[in-house]
Amino acid sequence: MRVSSLPLPLPNDLVAAHHPSLLERIDNLPWPSLEHSLDQDGCAIIPGLLGARECQVLRAMYGKPGLFRSRVVMARHGFGRGEYQYFDYPLPEPVQLLRSALYPRLVPLANRWQARMGVSVRFPQAHPTFLQRCHDADQRRPTPLLLQYGAGDYNCLHQDLYGEHVFPLQVAILLSAPELDFKGGELVLTEQRPRMQSRPMVMHLEQGDGLIFAVHQRPVAGARGDYRVNLRHGVSRLHSGQRHTLGVIFHDAQ
Repeated sequence: MRVSSLPLPLPNDLVAAHHPSLLERIDNLPWPSLEHSLDQDGCAIIPGLLGARECQVLRAMYGKPGLFRSRVVMARHGFGRGEYQYFDYPLPEPVQLLRSALYPRLVPLANRWQARMGVSVRFPQAHPTFLQRCHDADQRRPTPLLLQYGAGDYNCLHQDLYGEHVFPLQVAILLSAPELDFKGGELVLTEQRPRMQSRPMVMHLEQGDGLIFAVHQRPVAGARGDYRVNLRHGVSRLHSGQRHTLGVIFHDAQ
């Protein structure tokens, strides 16, 4: 069944006319180097993906409830402290642009990881085609979100799965300035390898930096071939101030 809420692909010339700098930044990223980091550690930092003004515009969206389909207060569900809101369709233009422009750049690595882990599912090059796959499986709710933390807030380690169809990579973009807008509140990743203790990674991001990281599992080369490791992510406790993050997740939710 076709779903009318599916976002339409944006023609490249039209998108470039409205957001030339962001598209150029994404096109000109050092993708081979980012893929190498993702293969090595399951994550890769994109310095300065967004400018300060772009971060300010996105932060201001948090106070506009008409843009969102739901709000989650973490303490009510045992997720930590703080809150977040999931955007509704149609997504705001900068969020849609980030989602549609980053996805095809990540597809080759995602499919290579699937092959290395012995998973038969492959991801199409076009994001609307993948979303249609999600929607046909009743995963129709958009998943990009804005997160807001205040003093004492934190986010427990978790994975953003949402249903049967999961794209294995996602992007988090820090919209606030460390030490100026908030203190503490580091993004933390943990990686659990078979028969080993978990490996923690604390990611030091500046305002506008993006972090690409594995949603759930990724392959790691071992002496006897590739094996799977599990990743989780969270945010450490804020000491003061307010922290906002944009989460760009490429699969939709049930």
